[in-house]
Amino acid sequence: MNSDSNSIIALVEKLLGKSNRLRNEEYAFHCTFCNHHKKKLQINLNSFRWHCWICNTGGHNLKQLFKKLKATKEQFKELYALLGEYKPTSVEESKKYEQIVSLPKEYIPLWERRTSPDYKKAMLYLSQRNIDLYDIIKYGIGYCEDGSYSGRIIIPSHDIDGKLNYFVGRSFYETKLKYKNPPISKNIIGFDLFINWNEPIILVEGVFDAIAIKRNVIPLFGKTIPDNLMRKIIQNKVKEIYLCLDKDALKDALIISETLMNSGIRVGMVDLPTDSDPSSIGFEGIHSMLNDTDELTLSNLMRYKLWK
Repeated sequence: MNSDSNSIIALVEKLLGKSNRLRNEEYAFHCTFCNHHKKKLQINLNSFRWHCWICNTGGHNLKQLFKKLKATKEQFKELYALLGEYKPTSVEESKKYEQIVSLPKEYIPLWERRTSPDYKKAMLYLSQRNIDLYDIIKYGIGYCEDGSYSGRIIIPSHDIDGKLNYFVGRSFYETKLKYKNPPISKNIIGFDLFINWNEPIILVEGVFDAIAIKRNVIPLFGKTIPDNLMRKIIQNKVKEIYLCLDKDALKDALIISETLMNSGIRVGMVDLPTDSDPSSIGFEGIHSMLNDTDELTLSNLMRYKLWK
């Protein structure tokens, strides 16, 4: 049985309990629809057909089964990733996902020296966040002096082919609305252009965290793992992932950790200090913490869950 089959069975077992392997890719579970005392609900992992020989409940794909079992959104997300599918959660998300993103027309590259007050303020802001000229050039960081993104740093993200897939607009002046991002789906892979999928990957919340860590790091643009990212992790058979989320995102980190561990991926959960993030800790500090982070075990995962 391959790793994907193992992961699918592990996911189904979270809903139906322990299985028995019958032959080839056939597995037997207790049926929750008729509650028969023997394992009579069988699933075939080649065809994904499932059928209970007692109550005759069945279907021709696992999505039907998960729907009848009232699986959670996270469980559906993991299933789609294992099956290599993208499934929008709403009509609105589907429309957003189809949109094409482009940088604001007022975007100005910050590696082009200027004398304007906004340019100086933007460069000072980046310097205070330990972002240097090398980072500015590598990530294509710019800013806007006019338009709807006026007074904001613009940090682009590109896919594996170098095509823009998202950008973040961060104000470098004091304002209530610190971030202004394009109104499109975040179901993308941040900084995909720079990722080596054969090496351990680090997941963080935001772009400034990713730039601080510098090496093989993906910003989630939030606290959940996008469908397309989960799918690519599984397709590339990533073996090891470090989670580096803020302290207030512990619940989200545990959900992501469990999803990854159920797919056979080794997970390290970096224990960041309260009120700190990778951006504020800096390159040397965060890499020291990464080196000291052990693999998350199932028992530790359960302990975290009880503690939170």
